[in-house]
Amino acid sequence: MKWSSWLIAAALAISPCLITAPANAQARIRDVVDVQGVRDNDLVGYGIVVGLNGTGDTVRNSPFTEDSLTHMLERLGVNVQGEQIKPKNVAAVLVTASLPPFARNGSSIDVNIASIGDATSLEGGTLILTPLKAGDNEIYAVAQGTIIVSGIDVKAQGARETRGSPTTGSVPNGAKVEREVNYDFNRNQQISLALRSPDFTTAARIEDTINAAMGIPLASMRDPGTIELDLRGISESPARLLASIENLPVQVATPARIVIDEKSGTIVLGEDVTISRVAIAQGNIAIKVRETPVASQPNPFARGESIVLPRSEITITQTGSNNIAMLEPNVTLSQLIAGLNALGVSPQEMADIIRSMKAAGAIHADLVIR
Repeated sequence: MKWSSWLIAAALAISPCLITAPANAQARIRDVVDVQGVRDNDLVGYGIVVGLNGTGDTVRNSPFTEDSLTHMLERLGVNVQGEQIKPKNVAAVLVTASLPPFARNGSSIDVNIASIGDATSLEGGTLILTPLKAGDNEIYAVAQGTIIVSGIDVKAQGARETRGSPTTGSVPNGAKVEREVNYDFNRNQQISLALRSPDFTTAARIEDTINAAMGIPLASMRDPGTIELDLRGISESPARLLASIENLPVQVATPARIVIDEKSGTIVLGEDVTISRVAIAQGNIAIKVRETPVASQPNPFARGESIVLPRSEITITQTGSNNIAMLEPNVTLSQLIAGLNALGVSPQEMADIIRSMKAAGAIHADLVIR
């Protein structure tokens, strides 16, 4: 790291102009909790895509595609026994979807398509009627439709360009719900709210907010990740009750956390990251290595060979003065980084500074490195 104490001092001098006062994080209850039992259900199915422009599976590498096509044609009344079918416009795919909670018969859901053979592109293909099953092996939806592919694969003589993934696609509203998940929500006498990021402070604030809005001790915190709602003695239905409390604002307690993404050089700081009094020393060590090889010749008419003798000169110097800077405890990490960033310090150098300060115990926050 090639920055000196004057850089730190300048950073701390200009940083108050770069940082604004943090605001309390306000969110709706519905944005920080999930209602226990109300969730999506994953669906999956095996299907056939037809109508491809010569970019489908090859029979040699994907024999299951030929078998699937043969069985499909036989179910449609076409006798292909003993025939060798080698089309290039058919591909075997896996179809996935999410069944939303409370989905009813006839509702439409989106489906995603992914090739499982050696097809090069699904562009222009049509998914043939495909049943979608859940974990209980029951069929809950049926998918069919024209595939939309976001990727592109362009080939020319001696060149090829691929953007995205042309072997995956989607069918918006491509599946119809055929079976409902039986769940009578209004029969619940107790509802659990699960925090997406468990925290004691946030859970306590949600409990206080709900009880203050309802005027009765309806909510109770079971643990930092769960709020229990006791519905006994409540005249309105559970669905109506949740509709009245899910939009209540609550102040979310954010953890003191620093996330460093070394690949992209991104540094994200939490609101409550603080610094203790610490001294930082910088190296500014310059190492110069100069090679001056010397050729050695044998004497005239002597037996021998010319050789090169290595001559290396290493010089270590240290530039600058006052290489230790003191950070006072009233300086926040966000102010320090904003000032260093304004002076052109690279994200990699900032990451090194943060890691060193964390190892010294000067940063009071969780450090996450990706």
